[in-house]
Amino acid sequence: MRNGGPVRLRHVQLKFRIRASADAAWAALHSPEVLAALYGPLIVVEPVLPDEGDASVLHTAVRLRLFGRIPLGTQLIGAYDETREQGGETVRILRDSGIPLTGPLAALDVWDHRMAVSALPDGGALWRDRLVFGGPTSALLWPALWLTWQWRGWRIRRLARRWA
Repeated sequence: MRNGGPVRLRHVQLKFRIRASADAAWAALHSPEVLAALYGPLIVVEPVLPDEGDASVLHTAVRLRLFGRIPLGTQLIGAYDETREQGGETVRILRDSGIPLTGPLAALDVWDHRMAVSALPDGGALWRDRLVFGGPTSALLWPALWLTWQWRGWRIRRLARRWA
């Protein structure tokens, strides 16, 4: 609830096959280099506050810049791993419940990003990537986040060829 009314949640999501094993995709999900490569060169992602705490939880702040020059703000990443069984298959999920701290996305007060990988019979992997977000500017930000997710999907499919 915000100001007594419900928060309208929006989402963007992707679901596609990649040419890498589920193990390789899972390792890539935990790589800071892959995170930076997903958005580059469009958006440059730089760590601000790495936390050397619990190895099972990734807590860091990153600075985002459009084309490496125009500040887009900072984002807190609060990620942890989950495993679920679905239809007899193991699905590994990296969940980021961090939040934008500064910049245009800071008006969002809900940020739930889940990236899931599961093995396919052909040795490849099924990749699912869903962001649920909400806040007073979520309707205005949805088109930009949708475009960003299309870029992410394109980059993931290209990068995954090298993860195999």
